[in-house]
Amino acid sequence: MLEKVEGFIFKETPYGETSKIVSVFTKEHGLISLLCKGAKNIKSKNRALTLRFTYAYFNIYYKENKLSLFHSADIINPLKNINSDIILISYLSYLVELTSQVLKQSKEPIVYDDFINTILKLEAGLDPLVLTNILELKFLDYLGVGINLNECIICGSKTNIATIDGDKGGYICLNCLTDERIVAKKVIQMLRMYYYVNIKSISKLDIDDETKKEINFFLDLYYDRYTGLYLKSKDFLKKLVSL
Repeated sequence: MLEKVEGFIFKETPYGETSKIVSVFTKEHGLISLLCKGAKNIKSKNRALTLRFTYAYFNIYYKENKLSLFHSADIINPLKNINSDIILISYLSYLVELTSQVLKQSKEPIVYDDFINTILKLEAGLDPLVLTNILELKFLDYLGVGINLNECIICGSKTNIATIDGDKGGYICLNCLTDERIVAKKVIQMLRMYYYVNIKSISKLDIDDETKKEINFFLDLYYDRYTGLYLKSKDFLKKLVSL
């Protein structure tokens, strides 16, 4: 039976001379594989509908835990702004690779919602670094290494928080402070905002460069220290943005 699902193409792989298999993150079934017959053919109407980073409603013949069959698709958003900007494409590539890793450990429906809403905000022109850090922070829970944003990571004190430390893994109060770098109180406050904000509800992101830099620095250290993920797309993004 033909079924309509909402999804985003993560990857496409050649299959035979004229077909391909696409990996699609769907709202209804999570990450699935679709056989797209004839979609590599230059004259095929499905060629453009089965490209990487396509966000659409897919009409498919779904087979649970098996290779499903692609029938047709209707584009939801062509993501023209992202696809015309090498920086945004690089951010998207990283977010796709990161989400793929998260899906290996969690099947929570909110992972799809947070991913798609982040991409739509990226397309709408909101700050790509802030959006990426927000999603990175939210994904830590699903990777099994969530941050405690309620108390000092060392003694458990809920007062006199002095800084955050990516290597030690969270907040540090004045009594436990040793040689950690001190960040502004705004950084500590914004980190909590990043975690609790509903991505879909974000309409603007007015955050100063120093705060963004400190939060990104913290999350980079935390990911390196606790997740065990080493993503090529993140390395490429860092090099590209630093140019």
